[in-house]
Amino acid sequence: MINPSGKRVVLPRSLIKAPANAADTGEFAPQQIISVSVIVRRKKPLDLKALGGRHLSHEEFLENYAADPADFEALRQFAHQHNLSVDENASSLARRTMVMRGTAQAMSEAFGVKLRCFERDGKTFHGFTGEISVPEEHAVRIEAVLGLDARPIAKPHIRRRGQIAPHAAGTTSFNPPQVAALYDFPTSVNGSGQTIGIIELGGGYNSSDISKYFSGLGITAPTVVSVSVDGGTNTPSNPDGADGEVALDIQVAGSIAPGAKIAVYFTTNTDAGFLDAITTAVHDTANNPSVISISWGGPESSWSQSSLTAIDNACQSAGALGVTITVAAGDSGSSDGGSGNNVDFPASSPHVLACGGTKLEGSGSRISSETVWNDGAQGGATGGGVSVSFDLPSWQQNIGVPAASSSSGGRGVPDVAGDASPTTGYNIYVDGQSEVVGGTSAVAPLWAALIALANQQNGKAAGFVNPTLYANTKAFHDITQGSNGSFSAGPGWDACTGLGSPIGSSVISALASPVSDTGNGSSGTGGESSGGGKKKKHHDE
Repeated sequence: MINPSGKRVVLPRSLIKAPANAADTGEFAPQQIISVSVIVRRKKPLDLKALGGRHLSHEEFLENYAADPADFEALRQFAHQHNLSVDENASSLARRTMVMRGTAQAMSEAFGVKLRCFERDGKTFHGFTGEISVPEEHAVRIEAVLGLDARPIAKPHIRRRGQIAPHAAGTTSFNPPQVAALYDFPTSVNGSGQTIGIIELGGGYNSSDISKYFSGLGITAPTVVSVSVDGGTNTPSNPDGADGEVALDIQVAGSIAPGAKIAVYFTTNTDAGFLDAITTAVHDTANNPSVISISWGGPESSWSQSSLTAIDNACQSAGALGVTITVAAGDSGSSDGGSGNNVDFPASSPHVLACGGTKLEGSGSRISSETVWNDGAQGGATGGGVSVSFDLPSWQQNIGVPAASSSSGGRGVPDVAGDASPTTGYNIYVDGQSEVVGGTSAVAPLWAALIALANQQNGKAAGFVNPTLYANTKAFHDITQGSNGSFSAGPGWDACTGLGSPIGSSVISALASPVSDTGNGSSGTGGESSGGGKKKKHHDE
């Protein structure tokens, strides 16, 4: 379709600010080839509430909630008019993603941006500041264009015991099945028939490490497969890098649910790579994960609004397809490493299960103490707080979520918790070395394993679990002591540990009788202030 008027319009929510603490080193090479992911509108809006808890088949999703082939065809013409090629193999109607490739100069002209080169922490990447524009007739078709800015967007939420001051007292460590026993996870099921998907934005694993680790536990190692997304690959390097994150995720999930298959989706550490990995996992009919674990994230303020919306929409698609997503809530307390209070994304998406952290002590099946994880500035603390991007969900009404600090937002983080302190951390094996680690990175695969066990025992996929869990508060150990900085634990939900840590058998029983969302299931970004129900005194005063 030829643009009859030549008029261009700005894509809503596409504003990109200059990357923090990065140096602009000049124009990005005009002839350098880059790729972008163009996120295309659905055929019709998706509302989880309207589904009433019913899960869609992939065929039904494609028929009703995928991108329209007509929109894809119009955007193909747009690409060709701007000297861009379309990677049909990487594009997908179900994922609503069209991948375009071309020179930086062609991309700049197609999307109305000036690509620059930036350097931060010894790494260079291309990016831009300002807004994206497209010909007017295409603006309605496009929800987001990701990949024009390739800044590293997320960090792994893992903390090593060595990061804590040497004088830290009261340290112990657990094998993941020991943590599962303390949380009353059943041993009569092992996740057989399930696949746990794991998203990784770097690092890799060695098969020899997996064999040795599981052999040491006396557990048959699960089947682990790697899936490459956007050129990301299983690339192990050293135990001090992202390999520790990959090992933690695989070994926690795999040792608690060893009968499950583990599919690890390796991608690039950009907003485009992150989104593409999530959508690839959600729509992967070959490995068919029923639960996806994510232990990477960054403060909401570091994401563009279009990235927040696109990833949240992908997580909503997961819920419609019966896929649960568990996400680490962050390791830097109520500030999330920034100024003031911040929550981590994608944990703040209202369509995921946000997982906070505790310090757990006990033996066998008896918990002797469990408090909010807070090991100080060096050791880390659980993330938690109130989103300024996503509205208060219906299932968090009247539980005392503090009011958002801005005119929008209100979603409380986290939803649930589990052992995360490195002082009571997990024994893992990475690149030939034994380590003790923690972080909310451990809690996401812990909960993912529990969901896999529940799916096997209940004979059905749990899907979007938040409304059910909030209706079954007795399925949790209520954590009432400790703080993560600005927020303190107390009876009921709090912005440190959410509903609490799991009583595994009770969680599985609750998920056997799911509760569907009773309010608006299509929370968006930048909505009206939603208050937050009756306010409790969570702030330290």
